[in-house]
Amino acid sequence: MIRFDHVTFQYEKADSPALKDVCLSIAQGEFIAVVGHNGSGKSTLAKHINGLLVPTEGTVTVCGMRTDDENNLLKIRQNIGMAFQNPDNQLVTTVVEEDVAFGPENLGIDPKEIRVRVDEALKAVGMTDYAEYAVHHLSGGQKQRIAIAGILALKPQVLVLDEASAMLDPSGRIELLETVHRLHDSGMTVVMVTQYMEETTGCDRIVVMKGGCVLLDDTPQEVFRHTDLLLESNLVPPETVIVRDSLKSLGYSIPDDVLTAKQLAEALCPSK
Repeated sequence: MIRFDHVTFQYEKADSPALKDVCLSIAQGEFIAVVGHNGSGKSTLAKHINGLLVPTEGTVTVCGMRTDDENNLLKIRQNIGMAFQNPDNQLVTTVVEEDVAFGPENLGIDPKEIRVRVDEALKAVGMTDYAEYAVHHLSGGQKQRIAIAGILALKPQVLVLDEASAMLDPSGRIELLETVHRLHDSGMTVVMVTQYMEETTGCDRIVVMKGGCVLLDDTPQEVFRHTDLLLESNLVPPETVIVRDSLKSLGYSIPDDVLTAKQLAEALCPSK
């Protein structure tokens, strides 16, 4: 569905490229986490997926369409929905259901179809009961879910989250992550750029960026075998992984694929 072929990108007046010869493929239905320290290129990579940025060298192909062809951009952006850091910057009306309807209304979609889309989108993010609420009364996590509902109302095939949890408190991040996992379980392709490593353990793959390059691209189980590389890249593994490795160093027999607190508890105290 998404393919980066030897992509290099350099911002104007920058001393070095933000992306360097990146090759990456994302299949339909996958849940990919993209992580990296500040300046690693992860957000730059995300902005290439819907053509907000175009490679200096190489090509990005989305749903069979190259992003460097301006004739493809409208269709690409109809297939790629993006949510950014600050939910307040993505909400344009004062009432929840009106905000979700804003995108379809601007596309001239029939009002009856818009009503169906709004109801389905609010249900998908668990915000049906808030349809008539004033947007400014919502928490940060709720606002981000409404922003995602507005994206879903446009019926995209891919949801890209560019550090969408960065400005949320812990409870807001949990709400957002639960919503995103439900959407993935329903069949949506998800690309999640995040600085919180604990958010990545339930993904299909983790792409670790460093200095504009792909350092690691593998399952969470494999990526978190390389805690030394992560720490060298200023990335702190999830607390459960740190505890797992500490216990292993003390002689406990714990499998390397243990990533969550539940898995760690089962490894230490197996149920009969």
